[in-house]
Formats: sequence, C-alpha cells, structure tokens
Amino acid sequence: MEETIINRVAKRKLKTIDLEEFYPTNKRVIIDISNWLYEKQILKETLFREHIANHNWEQYKNNFVALTCLVDAIIPSWAYLLVTTKLQPYAKNIVVGSLELLETIIFKDIVNNLDITEYKNMPVIIKGCANKPIPQSAYSFIIMKLQPIVKSIMFGEACSTVPLFKNK
Repeated sequence: MEETIINRVAKRKLKTIDLEEFYPTNKRVIIDISNWLYEKQILKETLFREHIANHNWEQYKNNFVALTCLVDAIIPSWAYLLVTTKLQPYAKNIVVGSLELLETIIFKDIVNNLDITEYKNMPVIIKGCANKPIPQSAYSFIIMKLQPIVKSIMFGEACSTVPLFKNK
C-alpha cells in the first residue's frame, strides 16, 4: 500500500513577510564634516560656511545620508542643521549619526508606511534569513505593528519556524 506524502507546510494558510523585499536600493552615504573643520579639529564658522557653499549637494540626490564627525572635535548642533538645510532638497533621508542609525530610521519609515491589512487574523512568519543588511530593530518594528492584528507570529522559514506570539 502506497501512502501519499502530504506537504502540510504548503497547505497551511500562512502569510510570510520578508523585510528584504522592502529594502530600498538607494545609495547610503556618510558625510564626515571633519573635512570642513580648520585643521580637522576646530569649527571656524566662516571657513565652515565657505566649504558648505562650495560643496556639490546635487550628488546626494535620492541618497540616504548620515552626517557625522569622525574626529574628536566639539561640533555645535547648528553645524549639522546647516548641512541638513543644504541636503534637504536632494537627499531621501538624513540623520545625524552612524550608517547603522540611518538603516534603522529607513526601516522605521518603511514599517510605519506598510499596509498590513492582508495580515489581519492570519498566522504570520517573519522571514529571518536576509542577504541585505536588515537592522535588528526592523524586526521589532514589524512585530509591534503586526501583533495587535494577527493570529500568530513566527520567525524563520516555513519549514522551521520559532513561535513568538499567539493571540488568545
């Protein structure tokens, strides 16, 4: 007697969400403002403003930009704000901080704008393996958004998931 093998995983009504599918391909750029400091240490307002006025800001069109100072210098907050005013017409998003912070902010925006109606009352798998640099916080963001409306949340792949949440 020959038994039919049934793929129970394929038959389950599961919704999978893969954050990698939402990964924006826009270039990530870090701008180190220490290059515009006197001797890479001191912010002289006139010199700083001169560098900013002569900089090609259009090169950042549709880029995600992280502003930072990679040397140990005291930078007044207005300096980052001034740079932001020049970047704003071109950059897709701007943060003061690291590339890691930039990725986190990018994914916070993505998750906030995500339409999740298709996941209502469904068991959901958040896909875990990614080839792109998805920040860990992005997974927390998606759980916070999904948990109030889904039946359950699992993490991993359909064939081997880790249960995280089950709505009672």
